[in-house]
Amino acid sequence: MFFAKIDAPIGPLNVVSDGESIVGLQLPTHRGELARVASGWAENPALPVLRDVADQLEEYFAGERAEFTLPLRPAGTEFQLKVWDQLCRIPFGKTISYGELAKRVGNMNASRAVGMANGRNPIAILIPCHRVIGADGSLTGFGGGVDVKQKLLVLEGAKTASTLFANV
Repeated sequence: MFFAKIDAPIGPLNVVSDGESIVGLQLPTHRGELARVASGWAENPALPVLRDVADQLEEYFAGERAEFTLPLRPAGTEFQLKVWDQLCRIPFGKTISYGELAKRVGNMNASRAVGMANGRNPIAILIPCHRVIGADGSLTGFGGGVDVKQKLLVLEGAKTASTLFANV
């Protein structure tokens, strides 16, 4: 595995690649620290796929990119992969509820399971788990913290109860 550290407005990110695809994007912890790099991973920011993701993230955070065109290869269960596929279908600047996401994966009663799969998304931002919110518009848990989730949604221009009230 290869990785690159990327400085972003929400804090430092680790992007992980198998050499051809992106397999992970680690957000800073709630303390602003990055997760530990696994032993055996080699830092290689010159790897083409890691250069591409750095460039596309820079454009995203500058407000110049609404869609990523990167090869993604998340590892997960069949259900998780189905949820993550649906996350990628949520348009830039839009949000949906956990209930709506459950409906889109074919089980209206699976909101909790969808929430768990959402929380295990290994490629945050690129697989936009931050676009899933509570049914009442509230921002619920996010691996990088609710404040980071809010920043990402504001960057995308999403309208949620939390972002509207935060700007009052």
